[in-house]
Amino acid sequence: GGYASGPLLLTARRMKIPYLIQEQNSFAGVTNKNLGAGAAKICVAFTGMERFFPADRILLTGNPIRPEAVQISGKREEAMSFFGLDPTKKTILVTGGSLGARTLNKVMSGAYTDLVKEQIQLIWQCGKHYYDALKSIQAVGIRVYPFIMEMDLAYAAADLIVSRAGAGTIAELCVVGKPVILVPSPNVAEDHQTKNAQALTQQDAAVMIRDGEADDQLILAAKALLSDEARLQVLSANMSRMALLDADIVIAKEVLKIAEGGRKTR
Repeated sequence: GGYASGPLLLTARRMKIPYLIQEQNSFAGVTNKNLGAGAAKICVAFTGMERFFPADRILLTGNPIRPEAVQISGKREEAMSFFGLDPTKKTILVTGGSLGARTLNKVMSGAYTDLVKEQIQLIWQCGKHYYDALKSIQAVGIRVYPFIMEMDLAYAAADLIVSRAGAGTIAELCVVGKPVILVPSPNVAEDHQTKNAQALTQQDAAVMIRDGEADDQLILAAKALLSDEARLQVLSANMSRMALLDADIVIAKEVLKIAEGGRKTR
């Protein structure tokens, strides 16, 4: 679905070679919208994609995820020990992805001392570009990392997750099934992260705070959620219901099916 696939698949269409596309976001990108009419199958991760593609060729598969990153069952005790945290306290995981998120880092930089006073712990993946400026932060229950390899343990430790709303991240979060506050990045094509987040909020599976409102609202919303166990459980249950497992296998089988059909007709 990236722009680089456009010339290749346009050529395939002219040569009558069947192709499959995968749209990872809830709002289709320009390349996929243009290629959808000629695709043998369109694999999608969200419902309602008929507004972009022929309905009879859509297959709801979800997005492929890393299985090792979402296997969290029974790992809370191990996770708290790994991060050196107190299992009796609430814990927030903040992740802006491998590059970090400027807005999330700014908010957490100004709020971590308040979180400590509230007996709230923080696992904070700030991104490699921001780590040098933030690594000196030292406080009880605050853990700052440029990147976290052991995401299964980070997810297992979290009572609440604060994250951007990229398609891959959302796919993992649905399987993890933890309560989430999404702060979509405004710096992406067609504002697709906001649309991804809205696909979850419409199912009451997540809370969304816009990037420009995070300074004022994010910490207040996080503390309010952590004090409302019933609300946390509702978000968790609704998020889990949106999980789509084995997307990689389903998509691969569809590719093989189309390839076999193509061989028979040529």
